[in-house]
Amino acid sequence: MKIEIWSDVVCPWCYIGKRRIESALAEFAHADEVEVHWRSFQLDPGAPTEPTEGTATMLARKYGQSPEGAKQMQDRVEAVAAEEGLVYRLADTLHLNTVDAHRVIHLAHQQGGIELQGRVKEALLEAYFTHARNVADHRVLREVADATGLDPARVDEVLGSREFEQEVWADIEQAQAYGASGVPFFVIDQKYGVSGAQPTEVFTQVIEKAWSEAHPRIEVLATGEECGPDGCAI
Repeated sequence: MKIEIWSDVVCPWCYIGKRRIESALAEFAHADEVEVHWRSFQLDPGAPTEPTEGTATMLARKYGQSPEGAKQMQDRVEAVAAEEGLVYRLADTLHLNTVDAHRVIHLAHQQGGIELQGRVKEALLEAYFTHARNVADHRVLREVADATGLDPARVDEVLGSREFEQEVWADIEQAQAYGASGVPFFVIDQKYGVSGAQPTEVFTQVIEKAWSEAHPRIEVLATGEECGPDGCAI
């Protein structure tokens, strides 16, 4: 089974959704046969690569809120995150561009497949939400990449170029083709889509449904004398 997840590293619901689908997979009997592939999505492609304001200020302006109203919005999300064991520092996070972070995630997949890609994705989410780091800063990206096992020389090559930029945009275009208008957005076996950070039980139901349809049981209409692992009945 293949699960593709479109998300942005500055999307608070994406980190929450990640934890919830991980909880569903932890209870799934065939989890070792599931591949989780992370896809790129940018909530704000026009965000600055050199941030000048915090997310609270940006949210207040975008939604016509007072600073106190924006803080209340963030407090509510932090409370939900805490229920999933996540520590958020939303008041300290910056409004920034994530294209370079996504390019590093693509590099991780090229270098180490879905396992390394997953580690880099987790590390970037933690860097941004738990430590309020500037994940548009190449120095921060290099530190995160190095800590997760990426080749430092290749990281420098990617960050010094536009490598994987087309792959990032291809992911975004595919999400739009699927009808996704926001993230997180989950696609199971290119057949079922789930929008948003749904409760764990929703992910469990969809995963079980997709698995059962891909591995149908044969309906046995008649039985008779037979031999089995323990021998034959005589």
